[in-house]
Amino acid sequence: MDQSGDVSSSTTAKAAATSTVVAVPRGFFPGFRRNEMWTYFGPAFVASVAYIDPGNFAANIEGGSRFGYRLLWVLLWSNAMAILIQYLSAKLGIVTGLTLPQNCRKHFSRPMTIFLWVAAEVSAIATDLAEFLGAALGLYLLFGPALLAHGWSRTETLFAAALVSAVAVFLILALDLAGYQWLERGIMAFVGVIGICYGFEVFLVHPDWKQAAFHALVPTLDPKNFHSSLYVAVAMLGATVMPHVVYLHSALVQPRREEIVKLPRVDGQSRRRKYLQFELIDVFVAMNGAWLVNSAMIVMSAVAFGHLKDPVTTIEDAHRTLGPLLGPFAATVFAIALLCSGLSSSTVGVMAGQVIIEGFLDIKFSIFLRRLITIIPAIVVIAIGLDPLKILILSQVVLCFTLPFALIPLLVLTNRSSVMRSFVSARRTRIAGWCAVGIILTLNVVLLGQIAMGQ
Repeated sequence: MDQSGDVSSSTTAKAAATSTVVAVPRGFFPGFRRNEMWTYFGPAFVASVAYIDPGNFAANIEGGSRFGYRLLWVLLWSNAMAILIQYLSAKLGIVTGLTLPQNCRKHFSRPMTIFLWVAAEVSAIATDLAEFLGAALGLYLLFGPALLAHGWSRTETLFAAALVSAVAVFLILALDLAGYQWLERGIMAFVGVIGICYGFEVFLVHPDWKQAAFHALVPTLDPKNFHSSLYVAVAMLGATVMPHVVYLHSALVQPRREEIVKLPRVDGQSRRRKYLQFELIDVFVAMNGAWLVNSAMIVMSAVAFGHLKDPVTTIEDAHRTLGPLLGPFAATVFAIALLCSGLSSSTVGVMAGQVIIEGFLDIKFSIFLRRLITIIPAIVVIAIGLDPLKILILSQVVLCFTLPFALIPLLVLTNRSSVMRSFVSARRTRIAGWCAVGIILTLNVVLLGQIAMGQ
């Protein structure tokens, strides 16, 4: 992500024209104008892809199939954390003009920066693995049966799907060459397709909305299978509040920031402060959209698979079971949603990896080279025949354990007046942020204890 990106003359002219307006509506968001707001939509929607990636499919399918609606509350509270965290990440980028990794390098010691970089790379590798596997699985579910019928083995078919997925991600990344807004629009289109697909799935299963609402509001775990329900809950948390987009969002806001800082003040209000207001709307809409899609995954899985004698624990089983239960079109829609999720989130994962390595180490790194490097772990997993769902679930748990190493620096930096100046976080924001980190750390410690005792 090039922070010093060139600003096109047309964009600058349009923004300059907007800045000449003096009379602005009053209201909760001073200076709010609907047409201007749409030009700021995009960064949070790109970040939101990470909240509906293949890791979410894996965790939500297992959660809904084994525990019904019981774990819906995890998604609600995870989404509340995600809104806060993503806004703080965007705020740090807008105020300082630097990404979170760059701020870490600037304000922390060299040993601490290296340690945080290693933790960030672990999360980026786990993310890339899950998302690339998801894209390959989506293609496999759509076109694999035809290849299998012609004598291909499962491993060969998955391998071919992985190679096609790699090419597709390169093409999506190439949209950025036409301008950052083209890439944003492409990602938003993928998000829209995923939402439509799961809206269709929920329409077919006719859920019990009262039970769903109850379990979304009341936190519970399965007392008969406490360890397994906790494990899946932590996986769902790791899949929802993902560390790599905490780093990425602070970079996604930079192109617009470069444009607005060159413009004069409007009606006595800083354009930077106004951008923060628009970005808050962007985050709120995008994160809640991702929450609805995630909830739809749980609901669909709970209704479609919850009554079966044996729970559905793999994405392939889910796809295979949906056909007889809801019709072949439902299975196809499921595969399309998974493919869109894998391709879009894999693209975002590569972007995050580039921001991480460039920000922490202060080096220039080609995003296409990053894509080539991150293909290797997924190709190895497919080539040796490991279970993709187990790898997906494990990757989400890894993400939950690496999450504090992204959140704690973010909170420390946004709470420092020397970094944020007049934009430093309010007391209530600090309390909410540290409570979120405390909850995540507590879940991690409990899960580690359960694993250590072999439960």
